Amino acid sequence: MICVPRGALFDETVQCLETAGLDVQPLRESGRRLVVDAGDVRYITTRPSDVGTYVESGAADVGIVGTDVIREYQPDVDELLDLGYGGCRMIYATVGGDDPTPDALTHFGAVRVATKYVNAARRYFAETGRPVEVVKVNGSVELAPLVGLADGIVDLTATGRTLVENGLVEREEIFLSSARLIANRVSHKTKSALIDDLQRRLSEALA
Repeated sequence: MICVPRGALFDETVQCLETAGLDVQPLRESGRRLVVDAGDVRYITTRPSDVGTYVESGAADVGIVGTDVIREYQPDVDELLDLGYGGCRMIYATVGGDDPTPDALTHFGAVRVATKYVNAARRYFAETGRPVEVVKVNGSVELAPLVGLADGIVDLTATGRTLVENGLVEREEIFLSSARLIANRVSHKTKSALIDDLQRRLSEALA
């Protein structure tokens, strides 16, 4: 059972699996179906943030998911391979001009950060020794510093265009993100031959 993320990584994931020799045509034609059989392989498709949950629980033996999801939710899985696509960066950004971060720390004792990556943001600011107040938002996170809800944002960016269009500037890079192959820890032992073969085929497809 392979868990495939819907959304931004879907097309490249399907292409990667096809290059590795898997039958993905039923997956391409799946429409709204969430479980897809393709010969000896069964695919399940879900939102990216849930891939780790399905793999950790054993509902799927392996899955493909971005580093951002792994860092945010920290599923108890084996991370097997960097697939090299879906590249983007998790960054801390604020409005342009003088960086408001030092003043926030001096006058309020903490930086207020808006993000949907709550755990990743808290972990990063803790690691850099700065108190942080995290405001969880699910929509257009760029809005928060423009209207005074937050001093800055923690978010993924690929080109930086959305930041520029909203008058924001990147202040710090937190980590790089790309698609990764992950495996359920038990499945990796009990189905090691199959999973190792898939890892090898994907690695060769990327070469």
